[in-house]
Amino acid sequence: MSEQHNEIINVIDREKIRDCIARLARGEDRRCEAELVACFWPDAQLDFGIFAGTLKEYLHWVLPGSPAVVLTQHILGQSLVELSSDNPTNASSDNSRVETHVMSYHRIDSGQDGADRFRDIVIGGRYLDALEKRGNEWRIYQRTMLYDWHQDWGAAADWSQGLMGQSFSGSHFIGKTTDDYSKTFFGRA
Repeated sequence: MSEQHNEIINVIDREKIRDCIARLARGEDRRCEAELVACFWPDAQLDFGIFAGTLKEYLHWVLPGSPAVVLTQHILGQSLVELSSDNPTNASSDNSRVETHVMSYHRIDSGQDGADRFRDIVIGGRYLDALEKRGNEWRIYQRTMLYDWHQDWGAAADWSQGLMGQSFSGSHFIGKTTDDYSKTFFGRA
């Protein structure tokens, strides 16, 4: 194969890797088992510092999620993607190491009555993912989370009152961890 053909394959592989990582973040935000499973190989190992284990153990830990975390949002930054191959005669790569910056927002329910019941917490860090291409599909087989910073933003906004004094015309405008309007938007309701 020509060098130009190999470069095109590498660009496609990088895009498939970034797509896998983005779908995984969405699966975590929506607590969707099918989306999470589709991003990991069945033999995957994960380590978040506060949890380490297999994919099956991770699913039991993250799904349905802590009832105290009523909303999450993982915002992905740049991904440094390094492709490699264990097979020097193979024109395409079949392994990758990726570092992706992430900010994860969490709305926490303290369980206490009052204005401080819901608090907004933000964590900044990086995912270190090892991916493998099996067939034509990239999935993660190892993930480690690194934590760079954390901030408590204080009392959360009360979305039931609308936005900046204006009432919402429907309840679907308020993001939810489960039963979010995005499921209907993508035809998954």
